[in-house]
Amino acid sequence: MTKQQIIEKLRDDEQYYGAFGKQYLSNSDINTLLEDPLKYGQPTKSSPNLIIGSYFHTAILEPDKLERFKIIDASTRAVKKYKELSGGEMCMLQHEVDNIQFMREKLLENDVCRGLIQGGNVEYEVPAIGELANNMWKGKADIINHDERLVIDLKTTSNINSFRSSARRWNYDSQAYIYSKLFGYEMVFIAIDKSSHVIGVFDCSPEFYERGEYKVQQASDVYDLFFNTEGFDPSNYLINKTL
Repeated sequence: MTKQQIIEKLRDDEQYYGAFGKQYLSNSDINTLLEDPLKYGQPTKSSPNLIIGSYFHTAILEPDKLERFKIIDASTRAVKKYKELSGGEMCMLQHEVDNIQFMREKLLENDVCRGLIQGGNVEYEVPAIGELANNMWKGKADIINHDERLVIDLKTTSNINSFRSSARRWNYDSQAYIYSKLFGYEMVFIAIDKSSHVIGVFDCSPEFYERGEYKVQQASDVYDLFFNTEGFDPSNYLINKTL
């Protein structure tokens, strides 16, 4: 397949997140490779945070696809009503949906955010692949704003004032490095506080990209050790650092 054919195939989420897409490393692999490489490749369990994040992105970028989410009017996922109606699936709660719709309105009412998200020359959910640190990586950008030459990622946060510190903890630095290389544009994060609904627009410093590059190199080194080193015994893996 040509590179363009691969990218077209990766536009389909089932292909991107399924077996075809797993032949490429992604930013979501960084934490596993750096923290517990023995768990690399294991399926990710569904969680409230994952489905809430997915609904948030879909509401802003692909609202015509919201019908695929099951919504239950229950106070929590622990109550009897939710358990009976969910059928064991991870479902959205009505109050979560209401909050996301309010956050969507707040973002699109803001002139700066609306221009970045809905500018005249934008693309949504754009995949890309490329070689970084001797391995093939993939990414799927929330928004490519060609007029501004920016890759834009949408985030929710529990505290907008600590987003800068949490960005490192959640590997947004490695995401910024990967996406800047794959798409050729600088990275910007648009974040909104889930409680106060205060909005933040965060660009990336050279130091932020450098930290991300370091993580990508570390993760690639671990991946090569585990999966590209003939005769390597995972039981011999250890971390050796000076305190």
